[in-house]
Amino acid sequence: MQPFSDSPGGPARRKRASLESGRSSPEFITALARGLDILRVFSHAGGPLGNLELARATGLPKPTISRITYTLIQLGYLRYHTDTGKYSPGHAALALGFGLLAGLEVRELAKADMTALAAQTGAAIALGTFDGDAMVYVEAIHGSSALYLRLPVGYRASLDTAMGRAHLAGLTPAQRAELLAQMGARAPGNELIENALADMEATGCCFAIGQWLSGINAAAVPFTALTGEGRFVLSCGGPASLLSEQTLREEVAPALRQIAVRLSGSAAQG
Repeated sequence: MQPFSDSPGGPARRKRASLESGRSSPEFITALARGLDILRVFSHAGGPLGNLELARATGLPKPTISRITYTLIQLGYLRYHTDTGKYSPGHAALALGFGLLAGLEVRELAKADMTALAAQTGAAIALGTFDGDAMVYVEAIHGSSALYLRLPVGYRASLDTAMGRAHLAGLTPAQRAELLAQMGARAPGNELIENALADMEATGCCFAIGQWLSGINAAAVPFTALTGEGRFVLSCGGPASLLSEQTLREEVAPALRQIAVRLSGSAAQG
């Protein structure tokens, strides 16, 4: 019996090729993707949605929406509200999210460092990852009960936040260009991106000094998890009275970088 080799026509090579070609691959299941696209719309919504709203958000025809929503209801991923004719996520969708969080190793690895930094600064420390067009929190620890802005796990942070800026700055030029093209009119402006890249080059972190929300300052650092679970961003934010720009740049940013080094398993730089 010959040892396995990744020959030009072998299964491993074909698998890589299909992953690289994305939605154009013959391996891609369009019906499944449409169902997931519909579920994703609810992450942006503030409440239940109807077929017309889902059609507008996804660009899918209403008859297609109706068939997919019917299927998702039968499987428990959507709930139908008879009084309004609209849908909201079902318990099966919640189980998917909780299952992901429970199995996310980097979340557990980061907890001790996040808790220590929250206690040291009194600020909010968040761990997030990119999802579609925003950063979603997978862990959040608050250093003080006095913080009036307490954003929970599952919160979606826009790309003009420190976390979003760090994600953009951490991408390769090609990856960033592709993402911005996909986002179209919703993409951040050139000035924001240039400032994020300048901050990243100078300090290894990105900052939002009152730009995302008046009176709120934050710093963030991107890293690739040593667990193999992909790219994440760690942020520290709070009121300007607690986190001045000087404090963020001189004290918080070095602490964030040190944590990122540990979570990525890379050697410290500089």
